[in-house]
Amino acid sequence: MVIAGDMLCADQNFDVAQVVRFFRSEPGELIIYYELEDSERSSSRGMVEVCRDTHRINRFCEKPRDGQTTSRLASVVFYCIQRDTLPYLSDFLLLQTRASDRSFGRFWEWLVNEKQLDVFGMKLPTGFQLIGQVGLSDYTRWLTHYSANQQDTPAKPITCRSFARVGLMGNPSDGFHGKTIAMSICNFWAEVTLVESQTLVLVPHPLNDPTEFGSLQDLFCISRKEGYLGGLRLLQATCKKFYQFCSNQGIALTKQNFTLKYDTNIPRQVGLAGSSAIVSATLKCLMKFYNITDNDLPKPIRANFILNVETEELFITAGLQDRVVQVYEGLVYMDFGKKLMEEQGYGNYVSLDMGGLPPFWLAYLSDPSDSGRIHSNIRQRWLSDRNVLLCCVSTGEPLVVDAMKTFAELTDQARAALQERDWRRLAQLMDQNWELRRSVYTDECLGPGNLTMVELARQFGSAVKLPGSGGAVVGLCLDETRLVEMKAAFQQAGCVFCVIAPYDPSAARR
Repeated sequence: MVIAGDMLCADQNFDVAQVVRFFRSEPGELIIYYELEDSERSSSRGMVEVCRDTHRINRFCEKPRDGQTTSRLASVVFYCIQRDTLPYLSDFLLLQTRASDRSFGRFWEWLVNEKQLDVFGMKLPTGFQLIGQVGLSDYTRWLTHYSANQQDTPAKPITCRSFARVGLMGNPSDGFHGKTIAMSICNFWAEVTLVESQTLVLVPHPLNDPTEFGSLQDLFCISRKEGYLGGLRLLQATCKKFYQFCSNQGIALTKQNFTLKYDTNIPRQVGLAGSSAIVSATLKCLMKFYNITDNDLPKPIRANFILNVETEELFITAGLQDRVVQVYEGLVYMDFGKKLMEEQGYGNYVSLDMGGLPPFWLAYLSDPSDSGRIHSNIRQRWLSDRNVLLCCVSTGEPLVVDAMKTFAELTDQARAALQERDWRRLAQLMDQNWELRRSVYTDECLGPGNLTMVELARQFGSAVKLPGSGGAVVGLCLDETRLVEMKAAFQQAGCVFCVIAPYDPSAARR
C-alpha cells in the first residue's frame, strides 16, 4: 500500500480496511480516485477512465492536455500493488532516462496503457488536498474543518423528502414491459432526517412502529389495521442495500455513524407509493451524507436500487413506475419495453411539461385493505409457465398479454394528449384505462371499495381510474363546478377527497 505523506483527507474516519477488502476482491492492482471539483483542472492530476461495470481502469492520462480525455476522475497517490507486480517498477525506471518522468503517475500510465495490466479503481467520495498545492484560503478552510470536528460541534441534520405519486395512465403495465405516465404530488410526502452520531441508530416512528400499547385490545386493533410492518424495516433495508452497493461499486465510505428517523403523511395501503417514498428519501439522505453523486448512482440505476430494496430485501410486490417518478419527480413518461430493459437494464424515462395541467382530484378509502393484494394472480396469468423466463417468449394468457400491450398504447396516446393539452381526450383515455383493468383483474379482485369510488365519480361525469394498486382513485373532472359536491359525496361515503397539487421540480428549483 502506497499513500502520499502530503495528502490531507477531509474525513478522519476514512476506512482503510474497506480499501484492503476491495483490493483483495479484485484480480489486479488498485488505484484510489476522486471526482474533481468544478474549480480543479484535469491538467494538474492523473486522470482515469473507469468502466462502471467492472471497475477496471481502461485508460490513465497523467496531467492530460485539453481534449485528451473527458474524464473528471482523478487519481491520488493511494495505491495497492500486488507483490508479483513490484518488478515492473524496476523495468519502468530503466526505461526512463529523465528524472521528471520517474513518477508514479507516469508509471501507472505505462502500466495501464502500454502493459495493459489489470488495474482497478475505487472511488474516494470525500474531499482531500495536497499540501504543496493549496493556498492560504485552503489552509484556513481545512483548519476550520478539523477544529470543528475536535470541538464536537453538533452536526447539521440532513433532511430529504420524497412525494407520493399518482399513476395517470398505463399502470399496472410497468411490471409487464408496458408504458406508464405518473405524477408526483405535493399533497403527501415522506420525510427522512439523518444526523451524524456516535453509533448508528434507527428511530422507530411513534405511530407506524409502535412498541408500547395501552392494552391488549389496542394491540389487536392496531395490528389488524396497520399490520406488523412499519417503516423501520424500510430504513434498515435501504442502509443495508446502500452499503452493499457502494462496496460492489468500489466506493470507499467513511466510518461515520448516524441517526435516522422518518415521518410520513402518505395514507397507508391505498397505492400511493408510501413505502417507496420512505426508501427514496432515505437514499437521498445517505447519498448526501457520504457525498455520493449522480455519477456514482445515476437516476435510472437509483430507481432500480429502490425497487430492489423492496422486492429483494422485503419481498414487496412492486414495479418500477413509483420508484422512477420519485427519483425524477414531476410528470414522467416511462417506457419499460422488454428490449430496453434487457439491453440497458432500465427503461426510457422522459419528463413532461407540467404547465397548465387540468385539476386532477384524488379520493381514497379511510379504512383500506392491503393494496398489494390487488395484483392477484395477474403475473402468473401473464407468464402462464416458466418458458417465458427461460426462453423470453411470452406464452401467457392472451387476454392478459394483449391487455398489457393495450395499456402501453393508451399511454402513448395520453402522452400526445398531454402535449397537445387535449384534456377531453385525456379524460377518455383514463376511463379506457379503468375499463381495461377491470376486464383483466375482475370485480372480485378489485373489491367493492374501489368499484364504489369509481361509480361515485362517474355520477358526476368525471373520468376516473386507479392511481396505484388499489384503495384510491384519481380523476379528471372537466366541469370544475362539480368538484365541491363530488367532494361532499365522497366524504359522505366515508372516503377522503382532495384536489391534487402537482409537484413540479423545475418550479421548486427556481
